[in-house]
Amino acid sequence: MKFVALLAALACGAAPLAAQSAQETAAAALEAAPVWDGHNDVPIQLRGRFGNVIGDFDFRDTSETGEDDGRRAMHTDIARLRQGQVGAQWWSVYVSASLPEPEAVQATIEQIDVTKRLIARYPDALGLALGADDVERHMAAGRIASLIGIEGGHSIGSSLAVLRQMYALGARYMTLTHSKTLSWADSATDMPANGGLNAFGKDVVREMNRIGMLVDLSHVSEKAMHDALDTARAPVMFSHSSARSINGHARNVPDSVLARLPANGGLVMVTFVPGFLSEPARQWNANRAAEKARLEALWPGQPDTVEQRLGTWDEANPLPQSSIGDVADHIDHIRSIAGINAIGIGGDYDGIPFAPPGLEDVSGYPALFAELARRGYTQAELEKISSRNLMRVLRAAETTRDGLSGEQPHEHPAGQPRN
Repeated sequence: MKFVALLAALACGAAPLAAQSAQETAAAALEAAPVWDGHNDVPIQLRGRFGNVIGDFDFRDTSETGEDDGRRAMHTDIARLRQGQVGAQWWSVYVSASLPEPEAVQATIEQIDVTKRLIARYPDALGLALGADDVERHMAAGRIASLIGIEGGHSIGSSLAVLRQMYALGARYMTLTHSKTLSWADSATDMPANGGLNAFGKDVVREMNRIGMLVDLSHVSEKAMHDALDTARAPVMFSHSSARSINGHARNVPDSVLARLPANGGLVMVTFVPGFLSEPARQWNANRAAEKARLEALWPGQPDTVEQRLGTWDEANPLPQSSIGDVADHIDHIRSIAGINAIGIGGDYDGIPFAPPGLEDVSGYPALFAELARRGYTQAELEKISSRNLMRVLRAAETTRDGLSGEQPHEHPAGQPRN
């Protein structure tokens, strides 16, 4: 009996010891290779909340930003980035895909401007990064290396000249589409019109490779993903997507594409969007949208009635909870198909209403890495996921750019259809 009691006592003590070991492994990995997140939407929060007037905005602590205007508090500030062990961040200069292209170009330039102004206001904490060497330099100095990514090809107005000028302004990746299909690229969440990428769309990829801008395939259709991989001469990225085999959302990456990433050298930066993580949450979103459409058909012109009845439906059908474990499941799946070198993290903070419990804001990354360590990921593997894979991808894009330095810019006649 004493032996049985001893075994029971050892079993009770095993879980805390294992948890402590996982936390230590995660902490060591993030100390050696801090998180380099692929997508954060602070810039559009600055536009939406403050009209890009940031003289009185305090980015050191934004935890109270939700009180005055009825919105949720922002997910991101310098204090919580530090807590989350973030060493580098891609800031998305997203503007609405519904804007006419000339307006989108102007708005994108305004978003690049406000992002640069935000970075410049905190020189001890943030540093503008225009390449891999800048990222290393800022991280070594204890600053959060800050890179700019364009979210959607509408932001270049179907112009390779504008693309080149966006690069000159500091943009270092571009997501080929956002929510809407363009004249040259199909979106994952809109009707296709090009069969993926048309000839101009493929030239966009070629020109991005030539100038050293990363090709981001989040938001594009599966056919466009394959067309980009067929065309690309440098590794691609998915700045904020997860695995479609775990959650069937069209924004996630199918296995057919994951299987091609080792040859290309690219990576998927797993996102924290609940509807992309949890299949029950995705189904709930679809059911709620159907219920809303049904109510609007039953009570046309009566929005108060629709809202009241939809609230009743919400009370009876709570949103299924997503979790840190769901994020880890997506990472596990991507590793099983594409390998450890194809994984990064792209939280999409401040671009989503909420994230899974434990990952509520940018302070939560260590909890995810502890979960991965509990699943057996080594420190070296965690370092690859946190930032080393993305550093390799960016350096490969720069090497490709340097190797193409003798190639002339791709040209298309101004004002002509992009087909």
